[in-house]
Amino acid sequence: MAEPLYGDDPEPSDRFPAGPLYVPVRPGPSGCAARLFRTPLGDRTAVGFTSEGRLTATLGPDQAWIRLAEPVLRALTSPLGITTVTVDPQFSAPAPAPVTALMSAAAAPAPTSAPRAVREGQTR
Repeated sequence: MAEPLYGDDPEPSDRFPAGPLYVPVRPGPSGCAARLFRTPLGDRTAVGFTSEGRLTATLGPDQAWIRLAEPVLRALTSPLGITTVTVDPQFSAPAPAPVTALMSAAAAPAPTSAPRAVREGQTR
């Protein structure tokens, strides 16, 4: 009798632990919290890296991190409805500009060629 073609091969959707991961975190009110990301399709995902070098290459040297096992990261994010863990993503969007830089740019007066009295709606 011939054995089935696929035997006991696991399905591609079967989850296998990725081992200890470097998980990016951000400061929170009770300590640090795992940073959550979005996939290119817009779904929320937890992210972990297999080495500190990979995390630094993708998110920069100032990114804080903690070590978590992949099952722990899944357990941490599953109450939030996040079922995907992305390991070693290669791309990320650039960090947004700091709020202080935006505030100082907004405080600068806009250049104009109209006299001041006309800009403020006054007539002479």
